[in-house]
Amino acid sequence: MTIQCPKCGTELQDTATVCYKCGNIIKEVENKYIHQVDFAKNANMKPINTLGKYTVYEHQQDLSCDYDCMQQYFAKEMNVKKRQVLITLNNNSARVQAGAMQWMFGDIESETGLGSGIKAVGNLLKGAVKSMVTSETAVKPLYKGLGMVMLEPTYKHIILEDVSAWGDGIVLDDGLFLACDTQLKEHVILNSKSISTAFANKGIWNLSLSGNGVVVLESPVPREELIEFNLNNDTLKVDGSMAIAWSKSLEFTCERTSKTLIGSMVNKEGLVNVYRGTGKVLMAPIIAGTTMNEGYNPVANAKKGILDGFQTSISDR
Repeated sequence: MTIQCPKCGTELQDTATVCYKCGNIIKEVENKYIHQVDFAKNANMKPINTLGKYTVYEHQQDLSCDYDCMQQYFAKEMNVKKRQVLITLNNNSARVQAGAMQWMFGDIESETGLGSGIKAVGNLLKGAVKSMVTSETAVKPLYKGLGMVMLEPTYKHIILEDVSAWGDGIVLDDGLFLACDTQLKEHVILNSKSISTAFANKGIWNLSLSGNGVVVLESPVPREELIEFNLNNDTLKVDGSMAIAWSKSLEFTCERTSKTLIGSMVNKEGLVNVYRGTGKVLMAPIIAGTTMNEGYNPVANAKKGILDGFQTSISDR
């Protein structure tokens, strides 16, 4: 016998617990593994945000570090804390940045998502091309089943975004992606004015996600510090690579602040990033950029952390 998903209408077997197409839960399944991991006894680890299958945990103190008291004091005052993402799977799946898994518990399988045979080779080559142009990993492993997956700790801030709230899709600056629902469609898009974006310190290619689901981002600043612009056939100009995400419906270009080259030289602004159309832009107000380099690599930061740089700056004084 077959049934229909009440959300998208996809025809499913009557034994299905989740829609393979849209991710909608058809039948609630008790995740027994949740009761076998007691986070309540870890007073230092507190949940601070939840959306869908993702829960963000924050370590209240960095008890495992060996830096001195002065560094610990300033780190606490600057909200430098380790954060981790727990993915609770109920016979569904999630896609994760390669190398980001810390542990998994329960009846869970990990797949590359590449397929097999010639198809796997082709998908791997496509992933390698995406990795070269977007600074994302070539393969993003898929975890599916019943249980829990904990991601590696990071000193960055974790943002959970509902992609459906972004209309046609969301475009991410390089290096922000950490995990997402597998029903989301992943694209690599070419910026409309590729030559100008090179001068704007922006990637010529960007990762875009569309559909119904949640994406987990690693941000250099907390969500409450980000400025959200809602454009309605408007134009937003930003001096610097400070927008971390924007609607796919927006046109992104790099332009002079003045109509003439001399005018741009006089006002000392030069080139600015321009977003036109209808959609949203998330902008970090105090950073120079978020492109994924050695200092902002999410996988490296999960193991190393920004405290290394913080400790170096203190010792140099």
